[in-house]
Amino acid sequence: MATIRLMGIDPGSRITGYGIINIEGLYKIHVASGCIRTTNSSLFPERLKTIFEKLTVIIRIHKPTEVAVERVFVHHRNPDSALKLGQARGAALCAVVMAGLPISEYAPRAVKQAVVGDGAADKTQVNHMIQLLLHLSEAPPTDAADALAVAICHGHTRQTRQRLMEAITLVGR
Repeated sequence: MATIRLMGIDPGSRITGYGIINIEGLYKIHVASGCIRTTNSSLFPERLKTIFEKLTVIIRIHKPTEVAVERVFVHHRNPDSALKLGQARGAALCAVVMAGLPISEYAPRAVKQAVVGDGAADKTQVNHMIQLLLHLSEAPPTDAADALAVAICHGHTRQTRQRLMEAITLVGR
Protein backbone atom coordinates (compact mmCIF):
# COMPACT_ATOMS: atom_id res chain seq x y z
CA MET A 1 0.00 0.00 0.00
CA ALA A 2 1.31 3.45 -0.93
CA THR A 3 2.29 6.03 1.66
CA ILE A 4 0.10 9.12 1.74
CA ARG A 5 1.44 12.30 3.35
CA LEU A 6 -1.26 14.45 4.93
CA MET A 7 -0.96 17.91 6.40
CA GLY A 8 -3.40 19.32 8.93
CA ILE A 9 -3.71 23.03 9.67
CA ASP A 10 -5.30 24.65 12.72
CA PRO A 11 -5.49 28.31 11.69
CA GLY A 12 -5.17 31.16 14.14
CA SER A 13 -4.33 34.84 13.79
CA ARG A 14 -1.61 34.65 16.46
CA ILE A 15 -0.70 30.94 16.38
CA THR A 16 -1.31 28.62 13.45
CA GLY A 17 -0.66 24.97 14.14
CA TYR A 18 0.51 22.53 11.49
CA GLY A 19 0.94 18.79 11.59
CA ILE A 20 2.19 16.35 8.98
CA ILE A 21 1.66 12.60 9.11
CA ASN A 22 2.24 9.67 6.82
CA ILE A 23 -0.51 7.11 6.41
CA GLU A 24 0.87 3.66 5.65
CA GLY A 25 -2.03 1.22 5.59
CA LEU A 26 -3.52 1.38 9.07
CA TYR A 27 -0.46 3.10 10.54
CA LYS A 28 -0.19 6.82 11.22
CA ILE A 29 3.36 8.12 11.49
CA HIS A 30 4.30 11.56 12.78
CA VAL A 31 6.50 13.45 10.31
CA ALA A 32 6.55 17.01 11.62
CA SER A 33 4.46 19.46 13.60
CA GLY A 34 4.76 22.87 15.10
CA CYS A 35 3.37 26.34 15.48
CA ILE A 36 3.66 29.42 13.34
CA ARG A 37 3.72 32.35 15.74
CA THR A 38 3.02 35.75 14.29
CA THR A 39 4.57 38.84 15.80
CA ASN A 40 2.52 41.05 18.04
CA SER A 41 2.56 43.61 15.27
CA SER A 42 -0.40 45.91 15.20
CA LEU A 43 -0.36 45.44 11.43
CA PHE A 44 -2.74 42.54 10.98
CA PRO A 45 -1.90 42.11 7.27
CA GLU A 46 1.71 41.39 8.31
CA ARG A 47 0.46 38.49 10.42
CA LEU A 48 -1.44 37.10 7.44
CA LYS A 49 1.69 37.41 5.31
CA THR A 50 3.69 35.48 7.91
CA ILE A 51 1.13 32.65 7.96
CA PHE A 52 1.10 32.45 4.16
CA GLU A 53 4.89 32.56 3.77
CA LYS A 54 5.72 30.08 6.53
CA LEU A 55 3.10 27.57 5.40
CA THR A 56 4.43 27.89 1.86
CA VAL A 57 7.91 26.93 3.10
CA ILE A 58 6.58 24.05 5.22
CA ILE A 59 4.63 22.69 2.25
CA ARG A 60 7.71 22.98 0.03
CA ILE A 61 9.89 21.14 2.57
CA HIS A 62 7.52 18.32 3.56
CA LYS A 63 5.63 17.87 0.28
CA PRO A 64 2.21 16.74 1.55
CA THR A 65 -0.09 15.14 -1.02
CA GLU A 66 -3.29 16.40 0.62
CA VAL A 67 -4.15 19.07 3.17
CA ALA A 68 -6.96 19.33 5.69
CA VAL A 69 -7.95 22.56 7.43
CA GLU A 70 -10.16 23.09 10.43
CA ARG A 71 -13.27 25.17 9.74
CA VAL A 72 -13.82 28.39 11.65
CA PHE A 73 -15.81 28.06 14.85
CA VAL A 74 -17.74 31.32 15.24
CA HIS A 75 -18.06 32.78 18.73
CA HIS A 76 -21.08 35.08 18.85
CA ARG A 77 -19.58 36.97 21.78
CA ASN A 78 -16.62 38.31 19.82
CA PRO A 79 -17.30 38.72 16.09
CA ASP A 80 -14.01 40.61 15.59
CA SER A 81 -12.04 37.53 16.67
CA ALA A 82 -14.09 35.35 14.33
CA LEU A 83 -13.31 37.68 11.42
CA LYS A 84 -9.58 37.64 12.19
CA LEU A 85 -9.62 33.85 12.48
CA GLY A 86 -11.39 33.66 9.11
CA GLN A 87 -8.74 35.86 7.54
CA ALA A 88 -5.93 33.71 9.01
CA ARG A 89 -7.69 30.66 7.62
CA GLY A 90 -7.85 32.40 4.23
CA ALA A 91 -4.08 33.02 4.29
CA ALA A 92 -3.52 29.33 5.06
CA LEU A 93 -5.90 28.24 2.29
CA CYS A 94 -4.12 30.50 -0.21
CA ALA A 95 -0.76 28.87 0.62
CA VAL A 96 -2.29 25.43 -0.03
CA VAL A 97 -4.03 26.49 -3.23
CA MET A 98 -0.86 28.12 -4.56
CA ALA A 99 0.93 24.79 -4.00
CA GLY A 100 -1.74 23.07 -6.11
CA LEU A 101 -2.81 20.69 -3.34
CA PRO A 102 -6.29 19.29 -2.70
CA ILE A 103 -7.97 20.68 0.43
CA SER A 104 -10.52 19.10 2.74
CA GLU A 105 -12.25 20.95 5.55
CA TYR A 106 -13.53 19.62 8.85
CA ALA A 107 -15.62 21.07 11.65
CA PRO A 108 -13.98 21.10 15.09
CA ARG A 109 -16.55 18.59 16.41
CA ALA A 110 -15.77 16.15 13.59
CA VAL A 111 -12.05 16.39 14.33
CA LYS A 112 -12.57 15.70 18.04
CA GLN A 113 -14.94 12.84 17.25
CA ALA A 114 -12.38 11.23 14.93
CA VAL A 115 -9.51 11.47 17.40
CA VAL A 116 -11.10 11.20 20.84
CA GLY A 117 -14.48 9.62 20.05
CA ASP A 118 -16.31 12.59 21.56
CA GLY A 119 -17.15 15.73 19.58
CA ALA A 120 -17.21 17.75 22.81
CA ALA A 121 -13.73 16.66 23.96
CA ASP A 122 -11.50 19.32 25.48
CA LYS A 123 -8.01 20.29 24.30
CA THR A 124 -6.32 18.18 26.99
CA GLN A 125 -8.10 15.05 25.76
CA VAL A 126 -7.20 15.79 22.12
CA ASN A 127 -3.57 16.42 23.05
CA HIS A 128 -3.37 13.17 25.04
CA MET A 129 -4.89 11.12 22.21
CA ILE A 130 -2.51 12.63 19.66
CA GLN A 131 0.41 11.63 21.84
CA LEU A 132 -0.95 8.06 22.09
CA LEU A 133 -2.02 7.64 18.46
CA LEU A 134 1.28 8.89 17.06
CA HIS A 135 3.48 7.28 19.74
CA LEU A 136 5.07 10.61 20.68
CA SER A 137 7.41 10.76 23.66
CA GLU A 138 5.74 13.96 24.84
CA ALA A 139 2.61 15.89 24.06
CA PRO A 140 3.01 18.49 21.30
CA PRO A 141 1.97 22.13 21.81
CA THR A 142 -1.81 22.50 21.77
CA ASP A 143 -2.05 24.17 18.35
CA ALA A 144 0.26 21.56 16.78
CA ALA A 145 -1.78 18.77 18.41
CA ASP A 146 -4.97 20.28 16.98
CA ALA A 147 -3.40 20.36 13.51
CA LEU A 148 -2.26 16.73 13.84
CA ALA A 149 -5.83 15.88 14.89
CA VAL A 150 -7.13 17.51 11.69
CA ALA A 151 -4.67 15.40 9.64
CA ILE A 152 -5.74 12.21 11.44
CA CYS A 153 -9.42 13.08 10.93
CA HIS A 154 -8.75 13.47 7.22
CA GLY A 155 -6.86 10.18 7.16
CA HIS A 156 -9.83 8.37 8.75
CA THR A 157 -12.30 10.03 6.39
CA ARG A 158 -10.10 9.26 3.39
CA GLN A 159 -9.82 5.58 4.33
CA THR A 160 -13.58 5.30 4.85
CA ARG A 161 -14.27 6.87 1.44
CA GLN A 162 -11.77 4.50 -0.15
CA ARG A 163 -13.46 1.45 1.42
CA LEU A 164 -16.86 2.68 0.30
CA MET A 165 -15.64 3.10 -3.27
CA GLU A 166 -14.19 -0.43 -3.21
CA ALA A 167 -17.49 -1.80 -1.89
CA ILE A 168 -19.46 0.03 -4.57
CA THR A 169 -17.12 -1.34 -7.22
CA LEU A 170 -17.60 -4.89 -5.91
CA VAL A 171 -21.41 -4.54 -5.86
CA GLY A 172 -21.38 -3.16 -9.40
CA ARG A 173 -19.66 -6.28 -10.80
